Amino acid sequence: MKKTCKICEKKKRNVIRVIPLEKDIQNACCEYLELKRHLFWRQNTAPVYDPTKKVFRSMPKYAMKGIPDIIVLTEGGYFVGIEVKRPGGKPSKDQKEFAQKCQRIGAEYHIVTSVDQLKEIGL
Repeated sequence: MKKTCKICEKKKRNVIRVIPLEKDIQNACCEYLELKRHLFWRQNTAPVYDPTKKVFRSMPKYAMKGIPDIIVLTEGGYFVGIEVKRPGGKPSKDQKEFAQKCQRIGAEYHIVTSVDQLKEIGL
């Protein structure tokens, strides 16, 4: 049985796992999709903050809640919704409902935590 030195054992116990921010994962996914020349866009659904009135502006009349972070249109015009989460992150109630609507009409909806998962789903 191979022995490890006391310093190595101590270093293993003190390892800090860095979990990337959601915005960094989103950016990496968009960079990958751009590299692969997919037709996509980053969908920002958060209301804009108005610093003069110190309130968030209301969303447009037909804005939908739960829209995925990235929308991809594939060959043949198929919709693929990509919701990006940090590892361990959970979708909101609105995001779950939107995912169910996509499944009901045959559109794809995926929750990813890395570029590798985009590759796994075939993008």
